[in-house]
Amino acid sequence: MARQAEQLTSRRKAAILLVAMGPESVAKIFKNLREDEIEAITLEIARLGKITPDQRRSIVAEFYEMCMAQEVISEGGIDQARLALEAAFGPERAAEMVNKVIQTMQVLP
Repeated sequence: MARQAEQLTSRRKAAILLVAMGPESVAKIFKNLREDEIEAITLEIARLGKITPDQRRSIVAEFYEMCMAQEVISEGGIDQARLALEAAFGPERAAEMVNKVIQTMQVLP
């Protein structure tokens, strides 16, 4: 299931996640985005078509894992995060999660 999510673009994952969250949550998120970001994600939502339950679960699970990894990293640094994530998800998945969070941290201001 997680592999299914990895094959999608970040924009498509964001669109699926937002659809899964519902309109009220999306409205709150959109208030914090630039207009061009809102337009890009809205266009992707319009292009989605049918989302399977497996796709939805996979994207939500990936988002949850990323949030958990980010929380662990912010509380104890990369090494502490890696240890905690390895205990929870195994070494291979933990390495993937830490790498994604590190990449995200490098992009964010």
